[in-house]
Amino acid sequence: MSANIRPAGILDTTYGQDISLNRTRMDRLLSNGLFLLLLLIPLLTVEGPFGLNIIPQNWIGLLIRIAIFTIAVQGLNILVGYTGQMSLGHAAFMAVGAYSSAIMAREMGLSFWVALPLAALFTGGVGLIFGLPSLRVKGFYLAMATLAAQFIIPWLLRYPLSPLTNGSRPLEVPIPTLGPLSFASENAFYYIAVIGAVLLMLAARNIMRTRVGRAFISVRDNDLAAELLGINVFTYKLQAFFLSALYAGVAGVLLAFHDNSLSLDKFTLALSIEFLAMLVIGGAGFPLGPLFGVAFVTILTQDIIPARILPWLGTTLPGLLPFIDPVNINAALSPLLFGLILAVFLIANPRGLAYRWEIFKIAWKIRPYSH
Repeated sequence: MSANIRPAGILDTTYGQDISLNRTRMDRLLSNGLFLLLLLIPLLTVEGPFGLNIIPQNWIGLLIRIAIFTIAVQGLNILVGYTGQMSLGHAAFMAVGAYSSAIMAREMGLSFWVALPLAALFTGGVGLIFGLPSLRVKGFYLAMATLAAQFIIPWLLRYPLSPLTNGSRPLEVPIPTLGPLSFASENAFYYIAVIGAVLLMLAARNIMRTRVGRAFISVRDNDLAAELLGINVFTYKLQAFFLSALYAGVAGVLLAFHDNSLSLDKFTLALSIEFLAMLVIGGAGFPLGPLFGVAFVTILTQDIIPARILPWLGTTLPGLLPFIDPVNINAALSPLLFGLILAVFLIANPRGLAYRWEIFKIAWKIRPYSH
């Protein structure tokens, strides 16, 4: 939306300017400056090389989690937001990437840098298999078909493949290295996760500007009309499932090597539903939707609700509701608050945070005529 609008007096004079993502000098400066700021964050923590305490150290782990989940939700955005298909098994595809990379590193002796692309491609192939029902069904029925992945894949990892995956027991994952460099610390792994997230978000943005991306959008808007125009709907649906699973596989690999251990409890149906909630909150079909949604939900569930809201409610509600066991109140508060905030958010802002961000940028570019 806002990429096609520029301040008055700024015109394209070359084809390169017309197709560039950052079409003005200010856009380029802001994008590059933000990226450099992200790279500087670990240097400003107490565990950084300079021993500074400008930025809290716990922010590093939070930003790594946001970066990893942004990659996963970006893959879901390609499938749901751009192609209009539904998936309830995204966490299971993350598990495929995580366990396949761990097996490659442990059993085959491959390094993290080789296991990452191989595991991502393998996960994409698994996504193709579970995307086959999209050739015949759509909507609610496709959601139920993809839900099968959330049950089949964990069962395979827990029982038939237990000699390789340790079944229900945790599986240790080696620390990624690059020559003499070790990425054991969070500050070091931060650069892998954040740079990987930025590159994959740029890749997804550029895919949507290609012939394939335009075909995805046409399938989403009207698959019958797209087919009448000569677009092979089935082929592009499978490509969307492949790319979506590939992104989930990359996220699973990063999660496995960051935590240095794997457990099937990390890849539940609740996580798949949470990914959908992140995408809806951020804005499905917008390039920055996954980032906004993941950041909003992660900060809300990891910091604001447990650290600021729950302590106050935990001491207030038992007095207001004496007929309910305080233990039950405290256990139910977190999911109730998250569900309530999600419902209010969907009513107040159904198109997501990214849509509001686009409106703000347009208003800024056409000021003082933003009304």
